[in-house]
Amino acid sequence: MEIVKTAKEVRDCVKEWKKQGLSIGFVPTMGYLHEGHGSLIKEAGALCHKVVVSIFVNPMQFGENEDFGSYPRDLERDAAFCREMGADLIFAPDAEEMYTEGFCSYVDMEGLTRELCGKSRPGHFRGVCTVVCKLFNIVTPDKAFFGQKDGQQLAVIRRMTVDLNLDIEIVGCPIVREPDGLAKSSRNTYLSREERKAALALSRTIEFGRELVRRGITDPKELTFAMKKNIEKEPLANIDYVEAVLMDTIEKTDRIKENVLVAMAVYVGKTRLIDNFIVGKADLPGDWQEENREC
Repeated sequence: MEIVKTAKEVRDCVKEWKKQGLSIGFVPTMGYLHEGHGSLIKEAGALCHKVVVSIFVNPMQFGENEDFGSYPRDLERDAAFCREMGADLIFAPDAEEMYTEGFCSYVDMEGLTRELCGKSRPGHFRGVCTVVCKLFNIVTPDKAFFGQKDGQQLAVIRRMTVDLNLDIEIVGCPIVREPDGLAKSSRNTYLSREERKAALALSRTIEFGRELVRRGITDPKELTFAMKKNIEKEPLANIDYVEAVLMDTIEKTDRIKENVLVAMAVYVGKTRLIDNFIVGKADLPGDWQEENREC
């Protein structure tokens, strides 16, 4: 496994692989990798001949008073993890490599970025779309792998890929959780012992919400109200949002149905955590499925 710092090095390596007829899987990350990232790397290795992992803490997607400066970084640790997971190449550029002097070109999106994290983090998805588009152009992968934990980001990247005619398949992968249910996140390292315990309110509420859907709750307001009340039982939790939206468009929905994303962002202490579930057929009551069989 190699670690390279420049776009030219990545391109040279990928061009050589493609000459050999090899397919390229790509996992973009901000580093401080965990088992969630590992699942993406393994899936990329299962579906592609070669796997490229990018490690870049993107300053453009952090707003004022967010944690860009304190975001955890440890390239040596991440390299060992990538090697263990089966990656073939790490692209770890400096900010100057990604954003050269005079940089003034951006990829922006309307609609899908209006709700959820887009509402509370203005400019965030402009930074995400710009850096991911740049990385796609540098790596030129056949498939790119993203986790479902960032459900809105997954929908945004899929839409950007379609809108810009990028010849890349976007593969969404399931959320990976700790044994006690907390969704894996690099930001979990910020939590104190007391906050770590309090953070379980998120995963418990996700399961609570899914169970309400299974019992037949179809009103998004009723569902999200109950979920908020459940989170509010935890004194250290401060809700940013709990919303139900259509997965493909991130538009609000008037009914809980298949492919609805039920997502939350919650501050535990000063740490902002996200979690979600996507409603599937198995979550819907049998009579609802029967009623909508011909739809």
